[in-house]
Amino acid sequence: MFNHMFVGTNDIDASRKFYDATMGALGYAGHPLPHGTVYPSENGSFIVAKPANGEAATCMNGITIGFKAASYDQVDAWHAAGLANGGEDLGAPGFRAQSPGNMYGAYLRDPDGHKICVFTANVGDR
Repeated sequence: MFNHMFVGTNDIDASRKFYDATMGALGYAGHPLPHGTVYPSENGSFIVAKPANGEAATCMNGITIGFKAASYDQVDAWHAAGLANGGEDLGAPGFRAQSPGNMYGAYLRDPDGHKICVFTANVGDR
């Protein structure tokens, strides 16, 4: 459905450190751009960069970007990588009763304040 998702940053180095760690935990490598970083996949790209209009990047309340994880361990690794690289905890890894099927996931805010999460529909023994 989506070709790409773009979030703005005011600090390329901080965003690159955070997203290289968190996206790396999900198996995606970043490719530097002059104004940010792109994380391509077979299903689209996630881009973190300075806004094209030259104005400051801002985050919006009510927007959450959700990524897929392959396993509970990958959710845990993503969350830990985010905390170790400038992220703010918004919900430690665990089952979310409000999600469809009580999925396992975690939430963070990136260094620019964007709310992101990761979930797996993997069924296991936890």
